[in-house]
Amino acid sequence: MDQQTTGKQAIKVLIADDHQLFREGLKRILNMEDDLEVIGECGNGIQVLEFCNLQKPEVVLMDINMPVENGVIATERLRDIFPDVKVIILSIHDDESYVFETLRKGASGYLLKDMEAEELVNAIRSVVNGYAYIHPKVTGKLINQLRRMTYLDEIGAVSGAAAAKETGVKFVAGDNNPLTRREAEVLRLMAEGKSNKLIGEFLYISEKTVKNHVSSILQKMEVDDRTQAVINSIKNGWVTL
Repeated sequence: MDQQTTGKQAIKVLIADDHQLFREGLKRILNMEDDLEVIGECGNGIQVLEFCNLQKPEVVLMDINMPVENGVIATERLRDIFPDVKVIILSIHDDESYVFETLRKGASGYLLKDMEAEELVNAIRSVVNGYAYIHPKVTGKLINQLRRMTYLDEIGAVSGAAAAKETGVKFVAGDNNPLTRREAEVLRLMAEGKSNKLIGEFLYISEKTVKNHVSSILQKMEVDDRTQAVINSIKNGWVTL
């Protein structure tokens, strides 16, 4: 079924990578999908900005290691000038520091280059719909990093200084935080990788109550799972290094 039959516009994608063979491979994969269309290719970050000045991609697949201007700098500049354009980082690096840096610069996704074709397609569709998408191999490292950060209780979001010291996670709860104090506590423990049962034991509440809080958190943050909730709390500025 083609896009004329469905009446839907294809998602316009720009590929930014300095390896032509890699770009060609991605282009073939994406153009096989009825709802995706590769409208351009770039070999460095400067070309990305120049292309976006002329064309209107919805998603940029951005390599980190490019000449002239790398993907991290290009992502920051692109998001400043064209805030509606979604950026998915493509990288060989699975170090969580790269993920945090690119998320802070405005990326909506982070994929490793050994990804499956289906995962790339799903990532593009997800970020267009407003979700973050992180490669599963990186997610565990993100959670471990979050455990080493420090939560700040600016609005009573953390249950005591001892908990903040234990987690090493910094929680910055601004005016845009829709969570209640208890939900923020549950989110902190989610970031530590604790199960609903362990969260309940830590907070002295039932597992059913924890499930209700988790559902409320996901609904308020408009995400589908716990990992996206933690990642988006970083992007929203509630969690910082």
